[in-house]
Amino acid sequence: MKLKVCGMKYVENIQEVAALQPDYLGFIFYEKSKRNFEGIIPELSKSIKKTGVFVNEYPEILISLVEEYSLDAIQLHGDESVDYVKDLKNQLAERRALFIEENKQIKKKKNQHYISENEVEVIKVFGIKDEFNFDVLLPYLEVVDFFLFDTKGKERGGNGTKFDWSVLEKYPFDKPFFLSGGIGLEDLEQLQIIRKTNLPIYAVDVNSKFESKPGLKNINEVKSFKNTL
Repeated sequence: MKLKVCGMKYVENIQEVAALQPDYLGFIFYEKSKRNFEGIIPELSKSIKKTGVFVNEYPEILISLVEEYSLDAIQLHGDESVDYVKDLKNQLAERRALFIEENKQIKKKKNQHYISENEVEVIKVFGIKDEFNFDVLLPYLEVVDFFLFDTKGKERGGNGTKFDWSVLEKYPFDKPFFLSGGIGLEDLEQLQIIRKTNLPIYAVDVNSKFESKPGLKNINEVKSFKNTL
């Protein structure tokens, strides 16, 4: 089970969390979020996938941020339609092909904006509370790499509360997903139970439960969680 630490904001804290080698680090590009990211992402291990979190963003702006920050994955946390995702993937594929062609013999220069040579992963978020109609996922199965199930709340993520995980017992697909929503150290035992099921849980996504303030993660708690997980 992989680990994603989301809502990163401060350079030194990013470096400290990155030293723990999580599989994904999430950066929120949404002005209404308390964890909105506008800084510089320090050099990270190539094993860590930089993930941009977006909410109903214009595709042109999203793609420009993918290039600017060399994002490896994008997390769509709004009401993005299937057509939106298809169009976005097509544009990303075109930019990626162009980049590869232009840089076959040229090493990437410092501060040059570029898109990853690897295909950018697409994660689509759906909010759950006490029930969920999984039929709404059907049109997305062929266009996203992962789903992410978060707690439906007032905020677009980072609400600090869990949804009823028993709802996932009715998940009917093989498509792997991220489990998110108010997960903290106190949930490790329950996570060990749910990971023994046949559910295709790909990763756990943590955020607000490990913060001393929005965007600032408690390193010791993240380390303890990762080691136990």
